Amino acid sequence: MAGPQFFTPRSVRPSRPRRHFTVDQANKALPLVRRVTADIIKTHAGAVSLQQQLEKAASKDRGLLQTQLETTMHSLEDYVDELSEIGCDLKDYQMGLIDFTGRHEGRDVCLCWKMGEEQIGFWHELDAGYTGRRPIATLKETE
Repeated sequence: MAGPQFFTPRSVRPSRPRRHFTVDQANKALPLVRRVTADIIKTHAGAVSLQQQLEKAASKDRGLLQTQLETTMHSLEDYVDELSEIGCDLKDYQMGLIDFTGRHEGRDVCLCWKMGEEQIGFWHELDAGYTGRRPIATLKETE
């Protein structure tokens, strides 16, 4: 994952069973996912900037910057939780990379989308990641 490790907040909610999406269902969720992902990218960039400022700040300015960073990190966690409630997983804070769990030939796979793409255009095996993306036309969905 891109960015420093401390900019990878953990979900504060208990995990839940994975929701399965068809390509059509994932595409229908994209308008909301796109808005939340845009907020994540913007908020993450703000957190990185605040962290850099904090590292260079004089001691008298650190308290305010630390408070701003904590507030920003809480917002970032809320956005990630919102994606989790939709049923998808954030994979990269800077690219806006999102996975939805789908099915291919009777097994779980990831339906892969990133900010800037109009619709779900790729899928990959659970352990393959972004570099293992295959065109959605090769997906054989089963529910």
